[in-house]
Amino acid sequence: MESVRVEDRPAVRRLAAPVVAAGLGIGALALLHFRDPHVEGSYGLCPSFALLGVYCPGCGGMRAMHNLTDGRFLDSLHSNVLALPLTIAFAVFVIDWIVRARRGKTWRLPSLSPVVVWSFFGLLAVYTVLRNTPWGTWLTPV
Repeated sequence: MESVRVEDRPAVRRLAAPVVAAGLGIGALALLHFRDPHVEGSYGLCPSFALLGVYCPGCGGMRAMHNLTDGRFLDSLHSNVLALPLTIAFAVFVIDWIVRARRGKTWRLPSLSPVVVWSFFGLLAVYTVLRNTPWGTWLTPV
């Protein structure tokens, strides 16, 4: 059986997956903009906070995105300081994916060295511990 090269596929098929990913991201932002996560119980409870009483690294992420879509950048950073950089990274990845698909190239994962990956997980662990201590109250979600 002969495999079809990426550049030989029709543009619609090449662009389908990255456009769907972009649409899902935009749809999630629209949902968070119009349905306020600051209203208690609007999206349920965070399992780690409900069961253990600690803030996970994602706690406040939906509130941060809601604040971001309202143009309140400082409130967004205060709700979850990781939400904005991770959203920008996702947007850059999807835009690169769309551009590469349009040119007939395959998508690529970011090439991160093991040092960068382990540093990120270390930062995530420090962030999680710090936001649950008296010294990190400025990192707790609002």
